[in-house]
Amino acid sequence: MLIKVLRGKLHRGTVTNSKLHYPGSVGIDPDLYEAAGIVPYEHVLIADLNNGNRLETYVVPAERGSGQINILGAAAQLIKTGDLVIVMAFGLCTPEEAQTLIPKVVVLGEDNAVLEKPGT
Repeated sequence: MLIKVLRGKLHRGTVTNSKLHYPGSVGIDPDLYEAAGIVPYEHVLIADLNNGNRLETYVVPAERGSGQINILGAAAQLIKTGDLVIVMAFGLCTPEEAQTLIPKVVVLGEDNAVLEKPGT
């Protein structure tokens, strides 16, 4: 049996832009998602700390080094510019593998600067 576990997370990111009329996704600076072990077009869960909304979408690359987290498409109805969010990626593994799995958690600060990342 396989179980679904957290494997990477961007914690307390600030949404830099929210665009309703756009094919849906979340645009994230590759420097940010790579630090959390997330890959382009990967399915993610986003939790909005301002209003409690949660939604599923996929990651597309934003401009590298920009610090951007852009909510694109219908998700812009639920998450607004300036909201604090948690972006989570999950993976499947056996219960035995889960015992040693350490998720890559990246804590973000002002302007989505990396405050903490795995190995620091």
